[in-house]
Amino acid sequence: MQSPYKIALVGNPNSGKSSLFNSLTGLNQKVGNFPGVTVDKKTGLSKISETLSAHIIDLPGTYSLYPKSADERVTYDVLLNARSKDRPDMIVVIADASNLRRNLLFCTQIMDLEIPVVIALTMMDIARQKGMTIDTDGLQRMMGVPVVPINPRKNKGIAQLKKTIADAKQNTSPAPGNFIDTIALAGDWLEEVKTICGLESGYSAMHVACNYAELTWLNAAQRIRIAALLDEVKFHKSKVQAEEIMQRYQRIGTIMQQCVAEASPMKRMVVSDRIDKVLLHPVWGNVVLLVVLFFLFQSIFWLAAYPMSWVEHGFSAVGGWLGNILPDGFVKDLLINGLLAGVSGVAIFIPQIMILFGFITILEDSGYMARISFLTDRLMRSVGLNGRSVMPLISGMACAVPAIMAARTIQNSKERLITIMVTPLMSCSARLPVYTILIGLVIPERYYLGFISLQGMVFMGLYLLGFFMALLVSWVMNFIVKVKERTFFLMELPVYRAPRWKNAGITMIEKAKIFVRDAGKIIIIISLLLWALATFGPAKQMHAVSDKYTKLEQQYPEQKEELERKRATEKLEHSFAGIMGHAIEPAIRPLGFDWKIGIALITSFAAREVFVGTMATLYSVGDQGASTTTLRDKMREARRPDGSIVYTLATGLALLIFYVFAMQCMSTLAIVKRETRSWKYPVIQFFYMGGIAYLSALLVYQLFK
Repeated sequence: MQSPYKIALVGNPNSGKSSLFNSLTGLNQKVGNFPGVTVDKKTGLSKISETLSAHIIDLPGTYSLYPKSADERVTYDVLLNARSKDRPDMIVVIADASNLRRNLLFCTQIMDLEIPVVIALTMMDIARQKGMTIDTDGLQRMMGVPVVPINPRKNKGIAQLKKTIADAKQNTSPAPGNFIDTIALAGDWLEEVKTICGLESGYSAMHVACNYAELTWLNAAQRIRIAALLDEVKFHKSKVQAEEIMQRYQRIGTIMQQCVAEASPMKRMVVSDRIDKVLLHPVWGNVVLLVVLFFLFQSIFWLAAYPMSWVEHGFSAVGGWLGNILPDGFVKDLLINGLLAGVSGVAIFIPQIMILFGFITILEDSGYMARISFLTDRLMRSVGLNGRSVMPLISGMACAVPAIMAARTIQNSKERLITIMVTPLMSCSARLPVYTILIGLVIPERYYLGFISLQGMVFMGLYLLGFFMALLVSWVMNFIVKVKERTFFLMELPVYRAPRWKNAGITMIEKAKIFVRDAGKIIIIISLLLWALATFGPAKQMHAVSDKYTKLEQQYPEQKEELERKRATEKLEHSFAGIMGHAIEPAIRPLGFDWKIGIALITSFAAREVFVGTMATLYSVGDQGASTTTLRDKMREARRPDGSIVYTLATGLALLIFYVFAMQCMSTLAIVKRETRSWKYPVIQFFYMGGIAYLSALLVYQLFK
């Protein structure tokens, strides 16, 4: 059976590669892992022409063929290993026209691998803003490969690119090669390396000579023969690599002179450069960053307040309606106090989840997220982290799982480990429902200057608290792990662009679906399980409670309603859930937590957002179903056995602080184990974060009680 035609997309980071992949494949995509590594592998099917369908492989972005991270090494291995199952039949190199000189370096390296190549020029509009005029026909003639201008964001040039790919496949002429004469550069002995490894080009052979000890697809015999040959010819890796780069830039300089007309250096700066004068300023840049974060967290409360209120009252009304029409019994109790309570715990926070991810998408799409990395780079280095640690930490505001996976781009293994260990301290979206319900309980709805919300300020403070604790723990771990090697943080700053509002809207909807599908399933399942644990208990104890209140109702019929409420409370305490909560209550009582909060701490280990579903179930068990009281009102009215309020300011703040620091997420522990390939680090992570959470909550409770 003939193997499918494979096309690899390669290019520098921020060159438009992912946008082109989406344009070519549409919804025909899937994500997996490259063999033997945990680096994401995005593939998709694209109909290139009537007679050609191709598998598109989106390889990780890289600046050159000399890898410096796990992601870049994947691209390197796929392109050099002739026996790789992902080895492409054609390569589409995405080149940023506004930074053409640097991008052509990578293009020429790819060409010398002697695999058919098509160059897709992106960012042509930005190049024009910079005063650059590119002769694409001349560039194609001098490079010796097809060159197609495209704009994947607006779906322009995609049809021409597909036609060029189809034509290139039909072309029987040899693949491009010899942009520089590799044999003349290094020596005739490269032919022997080609023979030993079964390679197609002298340039591939030179790369094997430079990195043979690290290439996993070479066997021991091949390594021994190559090592002996290199010793014989006295190969100097650094000298050959430096000479290669110089020769490439000499030819690229000639191409640029003949094919690119650039404006005078005195031409006024493009808009992005002028904006960066302010947004990257060491003082004003940080002020703007704080304002952006302030607006983000204020809006989560301000914009989401109305839809959350509608959802909350809607579920209360549905619960009251069902309570009135359904007959009393097991099914009614299960539907209202189990299923409906669990669903409401999911649905009420969908508006906030959507707003948070919408803003993050806009920041990324506009190019500002990369500036945040630049601004915080110096701060990262002061605590022993690499500048590349910024992006995982920022991503941790959405979810720790992909954020930890994003740490693969960090070259230094020890710096990568520290980043993985502290990323869960960043407040993720799973904490958002917990923050919201508790802030609404204990922080008054007060505004300053008419628009600054006190609740929004506290919300922002919790996110900043997690961030600064991550920096503190990094500083401590820097002494423990003893990072000696330092790496450099290099990142292309994308130009500012108007956000794609459609893209932001799609992301908001998709993230809401993911929250409902993934977190929702867990919350509902645990809510139903918890309803069962809170409804049933040891038969002897439950019968004793029932008999006690049956006799009391006969003696005091006028107090039937009050006695029913006390019966429900006492049954809950003697249920299986109540027994679990009372078992851990002595350990959490110093924090101001009662046994119901203890149950929520246990169940929310599966996922932090389960806390709200647990509270919804616990405070619903025993209701007769006709109540339209919201969860927040029920928690506000909760009392201890001595009649004191449960959720005081001290208890609420202690619980908030606990959830800022505690490792309450099985998925995060699992991904840490997978990324570090050891259970040692997730265990350490669980206990150090739990210890910080407990001690911090204890301190806060003692200060405010």
